[in-house]
Amino acid sequence: MDVKKEDITEESKINHIAYYRSLTEVISNIQKEKEQENEQAIKEHLENRMDAMEKDKKRIREMFPEIKEEEWNGNAN
Repeated sequence: MDVKKEDITEESKINHIAYYRSLTEVISNIQKEKEQENEQAIKEHLENRMDAMEKDKKRIREMFPEIKEEEWNGNAN
């Protein structure tokens, strides 16, 4: 993965954690929407959106391997 120096600053870390958490919430909302949807094409579209967001979350976690699971999930003390 190509990571720029400015991507791993403390400010960037804080911003990426916030974005990661927002992705988690959006994925949860899309999952609920998918469960209520009847049309297969729409379900597939929603699944593709969730997959893309999961890949983005993985990329962010790889940028900051020192961050513990609890911090990603907002449970850090």
